[in-house]
Amino acid sequence: MMIRLPDSEGRLRAYTPRAEPAALAPGGPPLASRTVFSAAHVVADPFADTTPDGPAAVDWETTLAFRHHLWSHGLGVAEAMDTAQRGMGLDWAGAAELIRRSGAEARAVGGRIACGVGTDQLTGPASTEDVRRAYEEQLAVVEETGAQAILMASRALAAVATGPEDYLTVYGHLLRQAAEPVVLHWLGPMFDPALAGYWGSDDLDEATETFLAVIADHPDKVDGVKVSLLDARREVELRRRLPKGVRCYTGDDFHYPELIAGDERGFSHALLGIFDPLGPLAAHAVRTLDTGDVAGFRAVLDPTVELSRHLFQTPTRYYKTGVVLLAWLAGHQEHFVMAGGLQSARSLPHLARAYELADGLGLFPDPGLAEERMARLLSVYGVAP
Repeated sequence: MMIRLPDSEGRLRAYTPRAEPAALAPGGPPLASRTVFSAAHVVADPFADTTPDGPAAVDWETTLAFRHHLWSHGLGVAEAMDTAQRGMGLDWAGAAELIRRSGAEARAVGGRIACGVGTDQLTGPASTEDVRRAYEEQLAVVEETGAQAILMASRALAAVATGPEDYLTVYGHLLRQAAEPVVLHWLGPMFDPALAGYWGSDDLDEATETFLAVIADHPDKVDGVKVSLLDARREVELRRRLPKGVRCYTGDDFHYPELIAGDERGFSHALLGIFDPLGPLAAHAVRTLDTGDVAGFRAVLDPTVELSRHLFQTPTRYYKTGVVLLAWLAGHQEHFVMAGGLQSARSLPHLARAYELADGLGLFPDPGLAEERMARLLSVYGVAP
């Protein structure tokens, strides 16, 4: 079989898909050496009569089925995060419903889940007190489900804060009242330009000191930190300065194999959007690492970096489009439609390359189905068989 794919120059070239998927055993023992979360996408309802700026219409059955897919491989689910189009199609009302539904499913099957706590119900100018109350409202929803809370970076706080002291005050208040240790999330402006200058400074060294000060003041209330700056050196330096017992969850979709493998002075756990399409393969890699086989772990995961770098290329915030494309091609959903019409956010050559790289890794359980669906997508763009 052969399919014609457009390249970045607009030329069509022949590509022969692989015949079989990667040989991965379903499930397996619990992951032991690392705690691993996949930040999961949401599946839109393609038949809902919606508008790009209206509330998201979610296909709940298929969305939750994908969470069960991740749990079945031993992965934790990071819910209502950036990958779920939080702030890019999914509003707080939709996120709250997602958290409640996913929390209930997690309890039913014993799946690990952590959920994003933000301030996205604030839609206009806000004070630091407004930000604090918004965080409190969302924290209460997450804690009611029994899920672990992830304190996400706040656009509203970035807009109103006048310096590091505002971050110390708001986060200090939240950590004091949190029922259980939380994950602090530092999302860089490459993922969301509205978060530039977070922690009170555009200078990352100064911002890091404020971030560490928040943790140092409340180490018993911080399970870990998720760092999404796409800077491996900075993450390693940060994790070496964390208080004992506070984990580093890498959110670096460019350097995750080396950061998870670690070195003689430590390692990162994982909370990654790329582990949505890589779920089964990522779980297999970590089980290999559980045996002490670092080289085997790297042999499985290193080849996936090219795909991840492609999906997360600038503008990075649109990586979700590639993630949902791959979910459709892999048979996890029946359409390539996204909340807010975000399926149009990447070009056809970009999507074609994502398909080629994923197919080369053997990510599609049914390569024939993936090829047939990719051919249908190409035909919509006018590419003849």
